[in-house]
Amino acid sequence: MMPPALSGFGATVTLPTANTRIARNATVIACSSGTAPRSSASRGRVTGCGHHLHPTAGTIYHKSSTSLRLWFYAMFLMTSTRCGISAKQMERELGCNYKTAARIMRLIRRDLMVQGDEPLRGTVEVDESYFGGKEKSRTGKQGRIPVALSKKVAVLGMVERGGQVRVMPVANIKRATLLPRVVERVFPASTIYTDELHSYKVLTGLGFRHKRVHHREKVYVSGDVHTNTIEGFWSLTKNGIRGVYHAVSARHLLGYLNEYAWRYNHRADDRATFETLLLRAAGR
Repeated sequence: MMPPALSGFGATVTLPTANTRIARNATVIACSSGTAPRSSASRGRVTGCGHHLHPTAGTIYHKSSTSLRLWFYAMFLMTSTRCGISAKQMERELGCNYKTAARIMRLIRRDLMVQGDEPLRGTVEVDESYFGGKEKSRTGKQGRIPVALSKKVAVLGMVERGGQVRVMPVANIKRATLLPRVVERVFPASTIYTDELHSYKVLTGLGFRHKRVHHREKVYVSGDVHTNTIEGFWSLTKNGIRGVYHAVSARHLLGYLNEYAWRYNHRADDRATFETLLLRAAGR
């Protein structure tokens, strides 16, 4: 059931004058007559020149027959849950079909829950992980199999202690793949903590202060050197996907990573996460 606070959202859309830019990335043709448009719930028509104005043009709501009230409710549900909400549950909450619910969630993840471009600084933990569930070996038993034969997707993660996280799927965990992404997203002269993966050995030569924790030797914390923060994010994300979505394809993995990273990055905001997402949809 929709919360009472959201019951009035999206009920009506009020159109401004013809000479006003009404939506992000929308082009409004000025009418010389200066006549105000006839407003409706979805569009307006300028009586002087006949041009149509669409309030949702340039937003994720464009050409959607779903009411804005349901869009806002979906955004509220996705921002108020810790581990996510499935498309089947969204279908039941909105009273729409499955394809509509899945499309709404996909657009919110892709266009609104995007990760920031600001570089991380200070103390940053860098780690890699694999997503894709357990696979059976050639003998039919579950267990570790060579990465080259696995369908798992490698994911690189970087988190600033006390700050934000950046996660992205990568083709592999080789040095040539990981280091350019680290250099792009971590401020120079920052302190980077990693495990003993050989791909990170040259970070010192790139201008970073680099320290490693040796997991293979059963050492997980050495003073202030550890990767427990990013490991905690991996745990939260994997448990959420396992418990809510059960499986995620490589094609849509970035969208799900965006969702979990967005909630993590806004966990300490003074403003409600739903309001933050709503303002981003409005281009503010």
